[in-house]
Amino acid sequence: MEMNGKPKLRATTVLGVIRNGKAALGSDGQMTLGNTVIKHSTKKIRRLRQANLITGFAGATADAVTLLDRFEEKLQAYGGQLERAAVELARDWRTDKYLRRLEAMLAVVGQEKALIISGTGDVIEPEDGIVAIGSGSMFALASARSLLKHTALEASDIVRESLKIAADICIYTNDHIILEEV
Repeated sequence: MEMNGKPKLRATTVLGVIRNGKAALGSDGQMTLGNTVIKHSTKKIRRLRQANLITGFAGATADAVTLLDRFEEKLQAYGGQLERAAVELARDWRTDKYLRRLEAMLAVVGQEKALIISGTGDVIEPEDGIVAIGSGSMFALASARSLLKHTALEASDIVRESLKIAADICIYTNDHIILEEV
C-alpha cells in the first residue's frame, strides 16, 4: 500500500544482457494491484523504430510509455546517439514539472551498450553489460551474472533462464516471459 492508502500497482522484472555482439532484453508479464495478480501477460518491452535498440520499463505503464516516446524523440533529435539521448531524457525527466511526477524506470540495450535511466537523473551503464529493473531485478541480476561468468550461453538464453529463476523467488514476477533480441 502507498501512504495514501491506495494499493500500489507493481510487479515487473526486466533484464537485459549483452554478449558476443548480441543483446537481449526480456521481462515477465505479471502485474499486480496490492497483493492481487490482475494480469499475467503485460508487455513491458518494446523495440525502438529508429534505432537498433530494445527498451523495457518498470513502474506505471502510462508513465513509462510517455517516457519511451520522449526517449525516441531524443534519439531522433540527437542522431541516434544513445548516451546523449539518455542523458537529455534524464535531465528533462528530473527538471520538467510534468515529467518529474512520472513513476517508472527504463532499461535500454543495444549490441554495444546497456543503460538504466531513472527519474532521479541517473543514467547508469553497468560494467558487465547487464541491466535489471523492477521488483525481481536483483534475483535476475544475480542469476545473469553467474550465467555470464560460468557458462557459454547466448544473451537470450541468459535472460530467459535468469527471469525464470527470478519468477521462482519473487512473488511479483511470473514465468510468462517476453524476449526481444538485437
